Amino acid sequence: MTFKQQILLRYKELIQDRIDVFQDMISGLTIDAQNDAKGSAGDKHETALSMMHLEQEKLNHKLKEILEQKVVLDKIDAAARHQKVALGSLVQANGMLLFISVALPKITIDSKTVFALSPQSPLGSKLMGNSIGFEFDMNGKPYLIEKVE
Repeated sequence: MTFKQQILLRYKELIQDRIDVFQDMISGLTIDAQNDAKGSAGDKHETALSMMHLEQEKLNHKLKEILEQKVVLDKIDAAARHQKVALGSLVQANGMLLFISVALPKITIDSKTVFALSPQSPLGSKLMGNSIGFEFDMNGKPYLIEKVE
């Protein structure tokens, strides 16, 4: 398995873990709301039920965002080699490893730290479509694309 395939696999696992957590939380709230509805009445009950419903809506919104990130990751072919920076590229710039996918937390594999960023992010948009040797400034700091996979 290539390094880029390991990165993609780790990010897919991270996304799946998040999906599972949010689905469990939503399921728990649904069960709580059903149990509450059976045994309570009055203003306090209505307020609690309303609060649970609002929380469930927030969780559903977050779950939708995570599912959209999963769709993007599922489109990436980690075996593909890129000459120019594109979705799924692993870019080395200024000694940093940048995985062009979706904005996710940094990970470490084989003592190498990888930052996942979306093509729409400020840095991602500067990188997109460019190749090795491309130089640019970002917030007053010079960058150089050293490697593209």
